[in-house]
Amino acid sequence: MSGSLGDDYPKQQARLRELRAVAADLPIQSAWFYIAQLDSLLQRAEAAAISGDIVQMIAVYNEMKEFES
Repeated sequence: MSGSLGDDYPKQQARLRELRAVAADLPIQSAWFYIAQLDSLLQRAEAAAISGDIVQMIAVYNEMKEFES
């Protein structure tokens, strides 16, 4: 982690939202699976942040960092 969880967590969420927007514009039908994975991860990230569960946030944060474009 280059900064605090509070700083990096929303940056990772924004990065994934950007990836989702790019994938949604792709003219290939197979992008739906990639988008579904992104949506699932973003939903879990939001739920963890809303709940304030730090342990869950760290787990989801690590997943977000590892998600490749």
